[in-house]
Amino acid sequence: MITALAAAKAYATAQKAIGVDPGFGGSAAAPAGGGFADLLKSAMTDAVKSSKNAEAQMVKQVQGKAELVDVVTAVSSAQSSLETVMAIRDQVIGAYQEIMRMPI
Repeated sequence: MITALAAAKAYATAQKAIGVDPGFGGSAAAPAGGGFADLLKSAMTDAVKSSKNAEAQMVKQVQGKAELVDVVTAVSSAQSSLETVMAIRDQVIGAYQEIMRMPI
């Protein structure tokens, strides 16, 4: 079960990864690695890693080496990562379509 403290730490880590100061000021710092492209690459990498982890947990459970709760947790994490990537994709497509509708 996720606690409020764990959720807050995860949120702060995500903010640091994209270059936003997680403090109360909310001031945006310059992204260290290249900005949006690195954010997309990181999201895709995380989604692939969590999917592979879920597959590995399923194999371990079939072999009798893992508990069912570990499999469910890994699959849930993979699903969450995939939904995040799909939401980012939808926003990028929406932004592109909006730009294409702009008059020149």
